Amino acid sequence: MSTSDDLVGGNVDPWLSVSEPDPPGHEPDLTHSVQIRNVKKAFGSFHVLTGLNLDFADNAITTVLGPSGTGKSVLLKHIVGLLEPDHGEVVVFGQDIWSVSERERQEIRKRFGVLFQDGALFGSMNIYDNVAFPLRKHTNKSETEIRKIVMERLEEVGLTRAVNKAPGEVSGGMKKRAGFARALVLNPSVVMFDEPDSGLDPVRTSLLNDLILKLHAEHGGTYILVTHDIRTARKVSDYVGVVWKGKLVHYGETEEAFNSELPFVRQFLSGDSVGPLGMD
Repeated sequence: MSTSDDLVGGNVDPWLSVSEPDPPGHEPDLTHSVQIRNVKKAFGSFHVLTGLNLDFADNAITTVLGPSGTGKSVLLKHIVGLLEPDHGEVVVFGQDIWSVSERERQEIRKRFGVLFQDGALFGSMNIYDNVAFPLRKHTNKSETEIRKIVMERLEEVGLTRAVNKAPGEVSGGMKKRAGFARALVLNPSVVMFDEPDSGLDPVRTSLLNDLILKLHAEHGGTYILVTHDIRTARKVSDYVGVVWKGKLVHYGETEEAFNSELPFVRQFLSGDSVGPLGMD
């Protein structure tokens, strides 16, 4: 274990005592479908990820928390292969996804389902066609087979009566549920949620959380959530990772995170104004 001493201007932050694992030197651990190995990413002079290490537990729900701009959504884009790290490895299903061909990377992406903040539905398609889109694009299934799968997924999220509605005709919560159904149609091994509760009121957020728990219990898989909502993290997570200044500063079971004595973790999860996290 090595003490992280570069979180704040190259010096140890007096508010933060963190031990982070050194980048492993062994072969990929196939019991973890997604592994982040000392990943660094900068956009110009802005360093977003500064050496992040994290193995996501299989068949579990892991929530990644942290302040805005600390690299959570950038991390998701690395996992799905939309961003290439400046340094480090993104190991997915035992392969560094940037050591394989683009064609192989595309095949790996088919094993992911992604629910974006706003559902990312196509405005020109109705709910049914939005959910059917991945099946039509990535498989050779007949329309009869596609209809069976799509209707099963729409029933799971409670949208069978909205199949013919356009995204603009349904509520924000319904868009999220449609996006969730679409994320599941290819039976993905990994499902990622980029702030799924964004724009939802507390009741609809709670209902969406119930749905995430229900479908994970039914289908299993590795679920990865990025959110700012502490209630969501406490309710749905098996594990919680906390990211600050581009590094993982805490990872563990949910209750362990919420009982952490680390000043930053304690402040962030409690929403306290006193601590290392300020307005800047």
